[in-house]
Amino acid sequence: MPNEVSVGNKFIVCQYKDNIATFGAWINRNPLNYSVPLVLLQLSAISIVSLFLEVCLQPLGQSSIVAQILGGILFGPSVLGREDIMGTTLFPARSIMTLETAATFGIVFFLFAIGVRTDTRMMVRPGRKALILGLSTMFFTFLFSISLATVLKSYVRMDDSLAFALPFLGASQSITAFSNVSCLLVELKMASSDVGRIAGSTAMLCEFISTALLIVVAGVLQSGFDPMKSACSISSAMLFVAVIIYIVGPVVNRIVRKIPTGKPLQEQFVFFCFSCTLLAAFVSEIVGQHFMLGPLAFGLVVPDGPPLGAPVISKLDWPIGKFLYPTFLTTSGLKTNIYKIHLRSLWIVSTLILLCCLIKIGVVVLASRFLNIYFQDSVVIGLIMNGKGICELIMFNMWRNGGVLTDEEFALSVISVIGVTAIVTPLIRLLHDPSRRHVQLKRRTIQHSKHDAELRILVCIKEQDNLPCIINILEASDAREESPIAVIAVLLEELGGRATNMLLAHQSTRILQPTDSKSDHIISALNQYELCNESCVTVQAFSAISHFQTVHDDICRLALDQNATILILPFHKHWEIDGSIGSVNRSVQNMNIKVLDSAPCSVGILVDRGILTGSLSILNNQAIYRVAVIYIGGPDDAESLCYGARMGRHTNVTLTIIRFLLYGYDSARDRKQDNSLIDEVRQANMGNQNFIYQEQVVKDGVGLAACLRSIDNCFDLLLVGRNHQASQIMMGLGAWSECPELGVIGDILSSPDFGSTASVLVVQQQRLHIDKLKNRMMRPVVISHESVHDYTSGRSVAVSVTSERDPKW
Repeated sequence: MPNEVSVGNKFIVCQYKDNIATFGAWINRNPLNYSVPLVLLQLSAISIVSLFLEVCLQPLGQSSIVAQILGGILFGPSVLGREDIMGTTLFPARSIMTLETAATFGIVFFLFAIGVRTDTRMMVRPGRKALILGLSTMFFTFLFSISLATVLKSYVRMDDSLAFALPFLGASQSITAFSNVSCLLVELKMASSDVGRIAGSTAMLCEFISTALLIVVAGVLQSGFDPMKSACSISSAMLFVAVIIYIVGPVVNRIVRKIPTGKPLQEQFVFFCFSCTLLAAFVSEIVGQHFMLGPLAFGLVVPDGPPLGAPVISKLDWPIGKFLYPTFLTTSGLKTNIYKIHLRSLWIVSTLILLCCLIKIGVVVLASRFLNIYFQDSVVIGLIMNGKGICELIMFNMWRNGGVLTDEEFALSVISVIGVTAIVTPLIRLLHDPSRRHVQLKRRTIQHSKHDAELRILVCIKEQDNLPCIINILEASDAREESPIAVIAVLLEELGGRATNMLLAHQSTRILQPTDSKSDHIISALNQYELCNESCVTVQAFSAISHFQTVHDDICRLALDQNATILILPFHKHWEIDGSIGSVNRSVQNMNIKVLDSAPCSVGILVDRGILTGSLSILNNQAIYRVAVIYIGGPDDAESLCYGARMGRHTNVTLTIIRFLLYGYDSARDRKQDNSLIDEVRQANMGNQNFIYQEQVVKDGVGLAACLRSIDNCFDLLLVGRNHQASQIMMGLGAWSECPELGVIGDILSSPDFGSTASVLVVQQQRLHIDKLKNRMMRPVVISHESVHDYTSGRSVAVSVTSERDPKW
C-alpha cells in the first residue's frame, strides 16, 4: 500500500494486533514489522540525525530547530522517505500514529515548561515598552498581512486552495509566540540581556493575546465551523482556564509553601506536576480545545524558580527537550513533501512572508524611536520577534488536519519556518554586541572617587561559608556618616534546565527572624551588619537565579544600575579545614572571567581561606583585622592600595603596605605616579601606630616569588592588583599561573603551596573601552548616586619604613 499517511490523505491502515514486540531475529522475524522495535529505531535515527545536523549547522550560526526540522524532511517523502529508497521500511504508514503519539507527549511537557517560565505578571501588566511594541507589531503586521493577501488573491493567478489558505498564512506572521522567543534567547544566551528582556516581555504580551485568539480558532475548527458547537467549545475553554487559575493555582501555591527550601525536590511533587500536566491536556481535548491549552495553562500557575518550578524543568530538560520535543519537529518534516510545491506558489508565499517580516521589523524600529531604544537594538528585537518555532508548527498541523492547508500549503509553511529562522538567527548573532551593554560613561573606581561620599560595594555570595570573611571585609571598609557604605548583595543560585533567568529583590527589613533557608541566613547576617552600623550602612539583597553561563549579564547590569564602585566575586575553589582544595566549580571560574571582561566598575575576586583559622568577627571591636597590600605598580595595584588605605582608617584594622622595587631600575618618570600615590597614603597615615610601610628590592621574578613566600603568616587579608606591566620583575612567573583571572601575583598568593592562611582579594580597576564609550556618548544616562570614596584621613599618623637592600635569594 502506498505510504500516503505522511502526505495527509485519509485511508485505513490494517495491521496485526499482536505485532507489538518481537523475540529476536533468530526465529526468522523481521523486527521492523513490529511496533516496539520500529518506534525505537525511529526515535534513535531521529535523535542521531538531528544531533548530527545541529553540529554541522552550528558553525553557520543556525538554531537547533532548523536542524531538527531538516532531519524530518530528510526522512520524509522529499528525500529518504520516498518509496524507492526507504519510505516503506523505516517510516511505514502503520507507524506514523505511534510516532506522533510519542511526539505528543513531548509537546505536552514542553508547553508545560513554557508556561512555568512565563511571567504571568508581565502578561497581564506589561511594561510600557512591551505594551507599545506588542500591540503595534501585532496590529500593524496583521493589518498589512491580510491586506497583502487580499491584493495577491485579486491580482495574482493562483490555485483555489492557496487563495483560501493565503490569509491564514499571512495572519500567522503577526503572531509572536513566547515559546519561540524564549527558546531562541536561551540558545543565543541573550535571555538576561536588555534586548532579550524587552523581546521576552513583549512576546509574553503577544502570547496572552494569541492564546485567547487560539481558543477561538481551535473551538471553531474542532467543531467543524458549527456556531452552536463553537460557542460551547469556547465558553467551556474559558471556564477551564478560570478553574485552573482560581482553584488549581491556590492549591499549587499551598503545596509550594510546604516544600523545604535548599533541599532536593521530593518525588511526590514531581509526580504531582507530571500527573496534573497530563490531566490538563486530557481535559483540554474534552472541552473541544487543542491539547496544548491545558499544559500551558497549568504551567502558568506553577511558580518559576525554586523550590518547585526550576527543579521540575531541570528534570524535563533532557528527556523532553532533547528527545521527545525534537521528535515532534521531525514528524512535521516527515509530512513535508517539497515535490508538491509549485514554483508560482513558492514565490507568492515567499513574497508574503518576506514583506510581513520586514513590516514587523519596521514597526519595531519606528516604535523604538519613541521608547529611547537604540536603532541597532530595535532591529535585533524585530528579528527576535520574527523567530519561528513550535507554535507555528502546531498551528500549521492543526490547520492541515482541519482542511485549511493542503499538502502543498503545509510544505510551504514548514519551509517558511525553516527559512525565516535560518535567516534571522545568524543576523541576530551578527548585530547583537553583548560587550556594549555594560559600558560605563564615567569612572567607577575607588581611586577616582570623590571625597567623603558613598562607597557602593556589590558582593556576590555563592556559599554561606564565605559570609564571615565577607562581613569582615565590609566592616573593615570603614563606614562613616560622612562616607557611608551601600552594600548590594547578590545571592547566586544556579538554575537548572532551560528555565528563564530571574533577578529577585528581597524586601529590606531590620527585623531578624529565624529561618531555615540558606538565603535567609545570609540576609540575616547582612542585616546584623547593617544594624551594627545603623547610621552609615545600607544593605539591599538580590537573588540571581540564573544559568552560570549567563549570570554575568545580571551581575554587570545590576552593578551598572546600582552605580557600584567595586564588585566582589567568589573564587571557584573551596578550601577544606586541613588546607587542601575541597571542591572546584568551573562554572564560577567562567563567570568571573566574563565579569572581569565586561564589568562597569572595579572588580575584586575573593579567595576565602577563613576556614583554615576560623574568622573572628571585627564587628563591635571584637578582634583586630590585619591587612597587607602587595604593591608593584600599575592601575590595579593603585586600586588595591586605595581600598587598603580606606581600610586602614578603621580602628580595628592594621595596615601593612609592602612595595616591591626592581634592583638597578630608577626611572623617576615611570615611578612618578606610583610614588605620588604612595606618598599621599603615607602622609594620610602619619602618626597611625597601626600603619606599616615596607620596601623590598628584588632582581627578577624568582626573587619576587621568594619574597612573597617569605611574607610572615600574620595577616588576615592580602590585597593585590590583578595585572602588572611587563617588566623584569615579573619575568618567568606567568608560565606557572593556573588561574588567569587572578593574575600572576594573585595566583601565587592563592596557591595551596603558598603556605599562608590569609584570604586574598585580587583587584582589577575598571576598564574603560574608549571605542565603545564613544558609541554611547550621545545617549543620556541618569545616575542616581555617585559612588565615591576617599582614602585619606585627617588623623596624624606615624610611618614605619623598612628597606631590604640585600635579600638572601
